[in-house]
Amino acid sequence: MNSGILLACGVVLITARYLFVRRRSTIKDIRGPPSPSWIFGNMLQLLVPPNYGDYEFNWQRVYGAVYRVKGVFGQDRLLLSDPAALQYVLNSPIFEHGPTLENAASILFEKECVMLAKGETHKRLRAEMHIGFTASVVRDFQTMLEGVAQSMTEELEELKLSPVDICPILSEATLDAISRALLSYSTQDWGRDFVVNNAQIMALASTRSAVQIFADAVTVRLPRWVSRAVFRLPTTAFKAIRTAKSFAKEVGERIIHEKMEAGQQGSAGETDVFDMFLNLGPREKRRNPLTLEEVAAQTGILLIAGQETTTSVLVFGLLELARHPQFQDQLRSEARSFLRNRSSTSYDNMPLLNAFIKETLRLYPSGALQERVATRDTVIPLADSITTSTGELMDQIAIRKGQVVSMAIASYHRQELLWGADAHEFRPSRWLDGTVYQGQALGPYANLLSFIGGPHVCLGWRFAVLEMQVFFSELVANFSFDVPQDLPIRMRFANTLIPVMLNGEKGAMLRITRV
Repeated sequence: MNSGILLACGVVLITARYLFVRRRSTIKDIRGPPSPSWIFGNMLQLLVPPNYGDYEFNWQRVYGAVYRVKGVFGQDRLLLSDPAALQYVLNSPIFEHGPTLENAASILFEKECVMLAKGETHKRLRAEMHIGFTASVVRDFQTMLEGVAQSMTEELEELKLSPVDICPILSEATLDAISRALLSYSTQDWGRDFVVNNAQIMALASTRSAVQIFADAVTVRLPRWVSRAVFRLPTTAFKAIRTAKSFAKEVGERIIHEKMEAGQQGSAGETDVFDMFLNLGPREKRRNPLTLEEVAAQTGILLIAGQETTTSVLVFGLLELARHPQFQDQLRSEARSFLRNRSSTSYDNMPLLNAFIKETLRLYPSGALQERVATRDTVIPLADSITTSTGELMDQIAIRKGQVVSMAIASYHRQELLWGADAHEFRPSRWLDGTVYQGQALGPYANLLSFIGGPHVCLGWRFAVLEMQVFFSELVANFSFDVPQDLPIRMRFANTLIPVMLNGEKGAMLRITRV
């Protein structure tokens, strides 16, 4: 059988599968944008537009908070920004991470990590790990975060170039903060190879192209053993991923060994998150601890997950300050007043700062688009009824097992019915004048889904908020920020929402002046 016949057979099989899935689809009559391509559907418009949201935000205006798009190979997908639908998907055990994310996580992280765990194992891991991220624990990291922020200020003062790409500087600072909080070690303690590999992983995570979208769609349809075999190919990207996984395993096991030895000598104390995970306190106070293998398995995801997400929010926040110099001056005045008296007050008592952080998280949620898949047939409730292409009025949507659902978090954060007619504009005062959305809370912070919600809510959201409070205060108190008119910055969604320059590379060129 020659290659032409094989190709023809493949086309026939894919077409037959498409027709079968299409006939079974319960959402085919839900309205949505026309598909420009059978191979890519609407995915190129959704995932790689010139600026993230160019199509998605317009689709929401045209079709509402629930609509259908085409995935790769003609698959029907739901896009949801309806609050009742989001609440259901976030909290129902029926929905799991989508196949693309699941496949990527299985390659990058250990199988025992909390992101890959399911059912009762997932519940147990989260319950045990929560002890490291409570409000009281996070407050104890304030002094450490202030030290990292001051080191970042010193680095910026030494820069002679203007404008400067702020992304690498903030990325190093956020990684250092996480490493110190988790493990009581600075990033530099792990050596240059670790730092270089981390930069490679961040660069890989910031790319998104038509080829990758197609490859992801094909990969998730292959048997898992094929994916594992592909992962062992000697490409630059896979080598970097394998190295990152090895580094995380090595770091985790080394830290555990050191802490266990310290515990046996009676010198252990709950000073960082791993100390709490290992539960090395008095025996009578111990909970049901994580196993040593489970603790080590969390190293990679905890180091990576909180680094680039926080970095991007910080960058987008500084960008908005550069675009709104009057607000920047007001925030600087508040920050300087606070820093003169910070020993007697809390960052939570800074109204402008916290309104600014909430508004930045609203406009720039890291997980702008979250994919889920139904593990069995179910019915999704809606806050507002929709009318199908056949004229049927629906206040709930029946879906079948295997249906892919995308939670359009960035769209939810920009719904004019919820956030006001100026929902697409940067206006921190909405958080001070009572005009923000007052409905049922979906996420853990300010009714936003920037940290997701439900059983998969970000464990470190309190740490991330404090980190932003500390870093923004230090930065705006010491520097003014301006964006060069000839160097515009765009949004791209590549696993997370990131800033990119005109050349398509991740980055944000800002003029930074000491004040």
